[in-house]
Amino acid sequence: MPQPPPQRRSSPRTDGPELRPEEYHRLRDLLRERTGHAFGDEQVREFERRLRPRVMEHGFASFAEYHRFLRSASADEELQTVIDLITNNETYFFREDYQLQSFREETLPKLARDARNRRHLTCWSMGCSTGEEAYSIAVVLLESGLFDGWNLRVFGTDLSRKRVTAARRAIYGESSFRSTSPVRRSAYFVSTRAGTRVGPSVRAMCQFGQLNLLDLAQRSTIDQVDAIFCRNVLIYFTPEARNRVIQSIYDRLRPGGYLMLGHSESLLNDPGPFRPVHLNHDVVYHRPLNATVRGF
Repeated sequence: MPQPPPQRRSSPRTDGPELRPEEYHRLRDLLRERTGHAFGDEQVREFERRLRPRVMEHGFASFAEYHRFLRSASADEELQTVIDLITNNETYFFREDYQLQSFREETLPKLARDARNRRHLTCWSMGCSTGEEAYSIAVVLLESGLFDGWNLRVFGTDLSRKRVTAARRAIYGESSFRSTSPVRRSAYFVSTRAGTRVGPSVRAMCQFGQLNLLDLAQRSTIDQVDAIFCRNVLIYFTPEARNRVIQSIYDRLRPGGYLMLGHSESLLNDPGPFRPVHLNHDVVYHRPLNATVRGF
């Protein structure tokens, strides 16, 4: 039975507690257990800097007390806050645009031919952060000119509830547009007093939800998608979690579908059930058309 949180101190230290090595290892292991992310010993000071305000706000005298609280049954909300703080990743529109160019010029025509009878295409941005990648994919689909009259959907999922909320809001500051051409910006985005908002034609294609990729096989309602972008996500996983996620991705892909990884990630040494495909500017991973669909 989970233990109740420890008694909180009424007068916490104003400078905050130090994160000791053994305390860091316990916190790191808890997050690895819940998210599959791997954290090295060099990240101890980053953990301390990001989590010390939370320890002090709750009135705990040590990170050990905070860890015990996080493991309690009443700490789900606080654990989500920790996940948001520790797994924060910056992104922007049309990041690694050479991959999106390959997707538009080489991968999409193949997908369009395979799906010409059903006239429905679904893409998935895993680890979508605040949504820029998912909206970028939607723009590429519209720009391709291949899908007039089709039903096009782009799903974006992320571990962080806070970032999913930002993706749904769809309003961004200037830093998100560092790789966006003026032509694209004027065509697909609208200036508002609050910032620059994704235009209605792009927003209508996109849907966002919170998802822990470790739970993908059991909990995701997204099924049989044509293309999955899982860029700069797998590099944060332990080997065991990475293998679980790759198999789940394969199961969710429609036969004939493609997986796109980040530039620092590769399955070439061990592609598992995938078939690597070398494009002009990228390597993608294909689920063969004759592959059988596993039940869930």
